Amino acid sequence: MTVLEAIGRRYSCRAYQDKPIEQDKLDSVFEAARLAPSAKNTQDWRFVVVTDKETKRRVAETTNRPEVFEKAGAIIAACSNSDEVMRCGQAIGPIDVAIALEHIALQAAELGLATCWIGSFFTDKAREILDIPADVAIIELMAIGYPADSKKEPKREPMEKIVCYEKWKF
Repeated sequence: MTVLEAIGRRYSCRAYQDKPIEQDKLDSVFEAARLAPSAKNTQDWRFVVVTDKETKRRVAETTNRPEVFEKAGAIIAACSNSDEVMRCGQAIGPIDVAIALEHIALQAAELGLATCWIGSFFTDKAREILDIPADVAIIELMAIGYPADSKKEPKREPMEKIVCYEKWKF
């Protein structure tokens, strides 16, 4: 599978089989995250992987779709321990974690797993359940597991609407 094929296979899964993920597959997706680039090579991401059914249920209850996410093989709490800002004014943590999560999503797609970024969750409740310290930012949650649905082709903008060269021409 090429990278572009993995990108084409990735989608936001909204239904999961109630099936555990093999450890070698989890190791593979986190190796993909470990290899992600990061600003100043800080490698500031930290992942809490929840596979225990009861803990997963409790974390899923912090989201807008608990009935979907609790069935996933795992829920990942993607965190950053950096409060640094790049010269361009952007915070390092959210960007670095996003890059690492997308590496996870693409590796998962290659392995026959599906993922869903979860931005709609109560941070304080997730932090309490997972014992994440107050000085660590929870950037996103991500469900990962064997899909029980299939990809629906999303509408995408035409290339000329999203890309121009040399100067802003939109």
